[in-house]
Amino acid sequence: MSAPRRRTVAAILAGGVGLRVGRDTPKQLLVLGGRTILEHSVAVFQEAPEIDEIIVLMTPGFTGEAKAILHGFTKVGQILEGGASRSETSRRAVEALGRQECDVLLHDAARPLLERRIITDCVTALERHAAVQVAIPSSDTVVVTAAGPYGEVVGEVVDRATLRRVQTPQCFRSPVIREAYDRAFADPGFAERQATDDCGVVLRYLPEVPIHIVPGSERNLKITHRLDMDIAEALLRASNEVC
Repeated sequence: MSAPRRRTVAAILAGGVGLRVGRDTPKQLLVLGGRTILEHSVAVFQEAPEIDEIIVLMTPGFTGEAKAILHGFTKVGQILEGGASRSETSRRAVEALGRQECDVLLHDAARPLLERRIITDCVTALERHAAVQVAIPSSDTVVVTAAGPYGEVVGEVVDRATLRRVQTPQCFRSPVIREAYDRAFADPGFAERQATDDCGVVLRYLPEVPIHIVPGSERNLKITHRLDMDIAEALLRASNEVC
């Protein structure tokens, strides 16, 4: 007899402001293809049968707007304020889980074009692995720079065959990510050198835990600059035309 499936929670990290997009309001509230970026990001988890609950961590001061936008999403159980940094927002998401044993998928709200296939692959991978990273190969040559007499110079060309571009969701069995963040925030040095993502926290504080790679998608882009909005709009139009 097989063991019962662990409860699976998606935590949507929507705590950023998005100044690089060129707007005063959080970029998650910008409209893309007739819906806000936040709605797109929540909808794919709402529709995924593997997801039991959704938690949203919103930019402080905008939880009211998020609640109004997401009132029809039945899996959304909590809408909370995010922290001052990515790590603080993720930690609040982990704390919101309480002590329940579950699988958690931490996803950037700024990646509104996530494919359901990736969610399925991540949940399946968590059956065997305690930590999962979504990533895609690097198509560009990457160099390490050094200081030259008149500015930066190329110091080293990195073999791109071993390089991956990191995406989200980043996925964990809850005891693993909880312990990683407990250790991180107990470390006085973490505030000065915070990790840029959740797998980075696990890698630094639980190096004995292997992080399994699940293939991502070029479509799963992150909205950072105004140009990203234009690209996302074009991808949505192309998808609608195919449908």
